[in-house]
Amino acid sequence: MRISLPDPTQFEVIFSTVTGHTIPMVGGICTDSRECRSGDLYIAICGENVDGHDFIDNAVDNGAKVVVVEKHIETDADAVLVNNSVEAISAVASFWRNQFDIPVIAITGTNGKTSTKELLRHILNAQFAVHATEGNYNTSIGLPLTLFQMMQAHSISILEMGANQPGDIGALCSIANPTHGLITNIAPAHLEGFGSIDEVAHTKAALFKSMSEKGVGFVNLTDPYISKMDRPKNSITFGITTDCDYPADIHTEDDGTLSLTISTEDIFTGSSNFSFAKNIIACAAIADTLNISWELFRDRISTFQPPPGRCEIKKSNNMTFIDDTYNANLESTVAAIDYLTGFSGNGRRILIFGDMFELGNESKNQHIKVGQKCAESDLDLVFTVGAETVATHESILSGPDHMHFSTKEDLIKELRTEITDGDKILVKGSRGMAMETIIETLMK
Repeated sequence: MRISLPDPTQFEVIFSTVTGHTIPMVGGICTDSRECRSGDLYIAICGENVDGHDFIDNAVDNGAKVVVVEKHIETDADAVLVNNSVEAISAVASFWRNQFDIPVIAITGTNGKTSTKELLRHILNAQFAVHATEGNYNTSIGLPLTLFQMMQAHSISILEMGANQPGDIGALCSIANPTHGLITNIAPAHLEGFGSIDEVAHTKAALFKSMSEKGVGFVNLTDPYISKMDRPKNSITFGITTDCDYPADIHTEDDGTLSLTISTEDIFTGSSNFSFAKNIIACAAIADTLNISWELFRDRISTFQPPPGRCEIKKSNNMTFIDDTYNANLESTVAAIDYLTGFSGNGRRILIFGDMFELGNESKNQHIKVGQKCAESDLDLVFTVGAETVATHESILSGPDHMHFSTKEDLIKELRTEITDGDKILVKGSRGMAMETIIETLMK
């Protein structure tokens, strides 16, 4: 990870104030020695598998002039010795964030964090100078770097917060001090780290617990886990239910696209993606609270383009590829299948499904549930690839034709002869499967 610092002078002052170490002015912060540039500060992090201290010479060779370290080292750069590199840079980032008296909206949840953040960013950009998380800078390492890009010119911030083990969200909130919080949903994911969905919910709930007396929590009453959480004193509820501040209904139009009625306001999504529709409901609650007019809200919804790899539509040779390859768990996969079957028009509906990772002992059961979903859905073909999706393949006892492949290479060979004009092809799998390479190969 690397960022350029928009205000190196102020960073130098705050770094010295927080750490007690005076450093020369730096132009950027980097955690990967390969990405270091001239004048950077390099943070040596002791990870489970890799020790960043082993790459200090490489970082300095690439231009780093300051290194933050946890052990004494010999280097030509200015070395700042701390007890814990991540904690040190987090403390500096927290001080940096607290310079700004602006709304800071934190978004977490199992699914839809990035999509919701990008949609909200697009909406708010029409009225605010928005600071927001870029890419996957949403972890204990990435979030501090994100905060250093907050400037006086910004009038609002949107921070994505990811978690893969207990305590992660509470730790991120202690750094970012959010004024507003949204938990999109709770579903079984990263179970290797959490152990159970109850622990997932407990960890995400730390966002609401972190809210100050003046903080505002946006509560998804449709989600059974979120609806039972302790809420901030100032809470705004939304969901597909009448008993909330922003009640919503989802309708299917004649062309298969979805429309919404939110608090008597009609919103046309222009999409068949049910997950996108739910993201809109959450964003509507936030946008209206921040005094975005419904007219402007509708306009921003109509001009939004989803981030890459999240139900992204790609056309090639009269075939439609739905690229949902960014990541996968049970809930997001089921939602993507619903999206595929919601497409109108002729042509076969084909699912290409790769392994879902980090599910621990629940992996086989979760993959079986995907197979059962395929069996009951209006699909024509299901192609599975990998080690875990064998369970998916074997659990499709009725419905669509299906084939399993051990490798993506074997799968692609079959797809070259199988897919044809008019087909609608959903590609889904965990990040580690890099399922986007299948789409790239087929579109060539």
